[in-house]
Amino acid sequence: MSIGALFTRLVDLLPEPSRRAQSVIAALVVLSQGLIAVTGAIVRVTASGLGCPTWPQCFPGSFVPVAHAEVPRIHQAVEFGNRMVTFLVVATAIAAVLALTRAHRRREVLVYAWLMPASTVLQAVIGGITVRTGLLWWTVAVHLVVSMAMVWLATLLFIKVGEPDDGVPVRVVPAPLRALTALGAVSLAAVLVTGTLVTAAGPHAGDKSVERPVARLAVEITTLVQLHGGLLVAYLCLLVGLGFGLAAVRAPRRVRLRLGVLVGLVALQGVVGVVQFQNGVPAALVAVHVALAAAITAGTAAVWAVGKTREPIESDAALLGTGVSTA
Repeated sequence: MSIGALFTRLVDLLPEPSRRAQSVIAALVVLSQGLIAVTGAIVRVTASGLGCPTWPQCFPGSFVPVAHAEVPRIHQAVEFGNRMVTFLVVATAIAAVLALTRAHRRREVLVYAWLMPASTVLQAVIGGITVRTGLLWWTVAVHLVVSMAMVWLATLLFIKVGEPDDGVPVRVVPAPLRALTALGAVSLAAVLVTGTLVTAAGPHAGDKSVERPVARLAVEITTLVQLHGGLLVAYLCLLVGLGFGLAAVRAPRRVRLRLGVLVGLVALQGVVGVVQFQNGVPAALVAVHVALAAAITAGTAAVWAVGKTREPIESDAALLGTGVSTA
């Protein structure tokens, strides 16, 4: 029996999930992707990046931590705990694929579902490279950027799951404002990349070994902080401008509400960043900063997705061919 036939038979044995169950599973996918980004940050700020000095095993010959004179137990526990979160990410990704396949959802939804386990495998490989190269700064940067991309895709999955398969595409936001939303996504990407560079030049290398110090990005951190902060302010200004545009065209309330939440998150992130810099980048705030980065990424994806959605065929928006309304 082929793998495809075996998969089909397995899916057919499952009960068909309700729309609510599908949405819950998709929400868990988003949360698990955000959680592993935060636990990864905790690994870094506690200098536990080499708590498991090899990959895929934790120590040579063992997949779990073992007593080792050169690796403190706490570092082993933190790094191994982060690896265990990977199983949660995998479990939610597989659950999404099985549930949405069993529910016979449209191709678009299934593509997003399959991207979850596929990207998780990619992220695991990047994590292995990061460990085996001794936490080189650029591998850590790639690791975080990919995590944020996975949060973006997971958010789109959650939103698409909530749309009707037999609906019709509806433009909710006018094309110029949708283009501005796309520009916002590009701006966010620049903010995230420069944020990883700040981390690469900052005090949290992920390991404090004197014998094998972690290579750092040799750029003045103040310069990188100013660039990162300037891009964040530019992104915030772009969002505010988008808000005025949505108000002018009387976009639906759900669009303006999502944007309002996103603006609040970006403003809060700016405050956290300033406090971090002025206080020597305390470890706890790094985890908060990464959590907010994941939330902002999800929020930006949500604002993008709501610009063009699917409406039930019998809805007024679908009949008119546009979702722009005064609601």
